[in-house]
Amino acid sequence: MEPGLEDLMPRLLPVDDCDLAEDFDPTVPPRTPQEYLKRVQIEAARCPDVVVAQIDPKKLRKKQTVNVSISGCQPAPEGYSPTLKWQQQQVANFSAVRQSLNKHRNHWRSQHLDSNVTMPKSEDEEGWKKFCLGERIHSEIETLSDNENLGIDYIKVGFPPLLSIVSRMNQATVTSVLEYLISWFGEKKFTPELGRWLFALLACLEKPLLPEAHSLIRQLARRCSEVRVLEENKNEEQISALNLIICLVSRYFDQHDLADEPS
Repeated sequence: MEPGLEDLMPRLLPVDDCDLAEDFDPTVPPRTPQEYLKRVQIEAARCPDVVVAQIDPKKLRKKQTVNVSISGCQPAPEGYSPTLKWQQQQVANFSAVRQSLNKHRNHWRSQHLDSNVTMPKSEDEEGWKKFCLGERIHSEIETLSDNENLGIDYIKVGFPPLLSIVSRMNQATVTSVLEYLISWFGEKKFTPELGRWLFALLACLEKPLLPEAHSLIRQLARRCSEVRVLEENKNEEQISALNLIICLVSRYFDQHDLADEPS
């Protein structure tokens, strides 16, 4: 530090020059208070006036821009808005699922996974999409060959959110996978595989919500309402699944402005 800067940055604890032994070595741990203070003075004098951080761009997460919308959910198609009693029952059932999951988490985490189950790393977005949805849906392959129909190939159809799997996921991984699937859902259609994983991840999401998770689940509820309106065949099973996700986000996670008006 230049001497002139001390006028702008005065010493908090002025220290006079210390009488030190001739064998004082600033590279070894200090043995006395005087040696410690002298070492601090030497290190401070070596500090540059301006420090520039060296950032590795490869370590920055992709898609960090978050688009926040203040709009609510689109209303359900006529005749498909869930009743208040139905919504309250779903919230009660969901709460029971979460309590059971938390109670038995250590047990399920200790269970051995099958040899064909390899959970991707938290930052592996494509790996998690394939793991949850399967190569068939991820790659938009509509039909299976005859040979593939002979048995379940989880690599192709995706692994279900088994308790032995989700119990191994910490909150950072839960949030990341939720983000990956919501991002995929933003441009793709709703599928049963996606619905099962979204439900399981919501069940693992801890309250109070972190800001990132708060934004994600609101985005999810709005997307569900958009898909629900565009559902041409009015598939009751699919609309019920979309209603469930909107219900859980709005009524269990207290995003009441997104809730469906009872029919």
